[in-house]
Amino acid sequence: MHQQVYHSRDIQAWEQRWFAKQNSAYGLMQQAAWSIAQRLDGLFQSTTVSNQKIKKIAVWCGTGNNAGDGYCIASYLQQFGYQVEIFAAMAGESADLDQAIACAVQHGIEIHPHFKIATLFDCHIDALFGIGLNRALDGSWQSIIQNFNAQSGLKIAIDISSGLHANTGQVLPCAIKADRTFTVLGLKAGLFTGQGKEYAGQIEVISLIPTDSALTTLAQLSPTAIELPKRQAFGHKGSYGHVLVVGGHADMGGAVMMAAEAAFSAGAGKVTVVCHAKHHTAILARAPNIMLRDIDALSDGEIEQLLEYVDAVSFGMGLGRDAWSEQQYGKWFSRIYHATHLQVVLDADALWFLALQPTRLNTKSYATPHSGEAAKLLNCSVKEIEQDRVAAIYQLQQKYAGQWLLKGAGSLILEDQLWICTAGNAGMGTGGMGDVLAGMTASLKAQFAEQIHLHEIVTLHALAGDWLAKKGMRGLQAYHMSEAVYHVVNQGRADD
Repeated sequence: MHQQVYHSRDIQAWEQRWFAKQNSAYGLMQQAAWSIAQRLDGLFQSTTVSNQKIKKIAVWCGTGNNAGDGYCIASYLQQFGYQVEIFAAMAGESADLDQAIACAVQHGIEIHPHFKIATLFDCHIDALFGIGLNRALDGSWQSIIQNFNAQSGLKIAIDISSGLHANTGQVLPCAIKADRTFTVLGLKAGLFTGQGKEYAGQIEVISLIPTDSALTTLAQLSPTAIELPKRQAFGHKGSYGHVLVVGGHADMGGAVMMAAEAAFSAGAGKVTVVCHAKHHTAILARAPNIMLRDIDALSDGEIEQLLEYVDAVSFGMGLGRDAWSEQQYGKWFSRIYHATHLQVVLDADALWFLALQPTRLNTKSYATPHSGEAAKLLNCSVKEIEQDRVAAIYQLQQKYAGQWLLKGAGSLILEDQLWICTAGNAGMGTGGMGDVLAGMTASLKAQFAEQIHLHEIVTLHALAGDWLAKKGMRGLQAYHMSEAVYHVVNQGRADD
């Protein structure tokens, strides 16, 4: 069963349905706090800070139900023998919060009506804001969050890091940087996409109540264990797909080269590159198994004949955006579009021209924009894309049809449903990584067609990056990826 991810409004509605059945809101708060406190106790027993066991704990509480969780957690940790102090904005917003505060007072916990930390603590627990936060924090709250982040010791977030939008993963405009997040009831998209990965740390779900039929899923996490079908002993190069890579403006030959090498590394039987002839010598010097055609020398009939003999096309890498590029796009796209047997990957400059000439794609078309390309496709700003990546990918599919990948931290993949890729790392933020992914996608689709899904290919690419990053993220380059791609398509994971 894949891990489900929910929108905050659906989590809140689920809670309300539970309370409507006469279940206690404060009882659920206590249950969440007890579960988290037990996990924290186990974590503290196995963790040291500056070679010392964790003993002194500061709990930072706001004014809502998330704060109530914090007060209750503090009470349980105090009972477990830890030295606990609470720093709080004392104005309560509910009877449940008042009960939680009374419980902390009853257990003799010192409650400071401010966030001025004068002593060192081994652990700081964030219970300032929960998943309901959807506005920019004012200067006072920003200072409190910055103060929290400046403290030494282990950082724990309850439900979601305060200042992080639960559904978009954007900071508002700053957020707690947690080492670990204990998220209540279910996973939220903001923990995984956008800037969420930077702030959430290790994530653990606190499951408390049974799901009901009215609960809807926003997305699923793409699994990281992927096994490709074994090759048959009698297979040959014609058994494993023929990939066509089209692009390579006179000034940009590297993109098609990396896409083609990735296609071979991912297992394609044959790869042909169609690009400007000036790049042919360099391509053959690196990979003599790649077949080559001069993009300027092909007639319309030769293009159509070539498309008949390939299984997948990766189109747009290094194509450019000048008059020559536009002419090539018009010549190739219409023919690729009408060749219904093809698996088609649209990347880079092909997406630029698609935005200028919007066309409805079929289900065998895989469009792979980053946020800048998505902004062009939707005629908006990059900031608007990043403010709500989930909404953006749905808008892309609604406008253009086809299947979509919105690249970035916590890449989103929209096929028949939404998936979130949790693999990958910051070292992959370098030129050419998208070209490698485009070549991989065409290769695996050429080999397996509907037997492999786009989200699985995206995850394999991310796992390849993680395998490379074991040696260090800084300086990781796209042309290093061939060996890593070869590794993950044979192993299906990055931990070997």
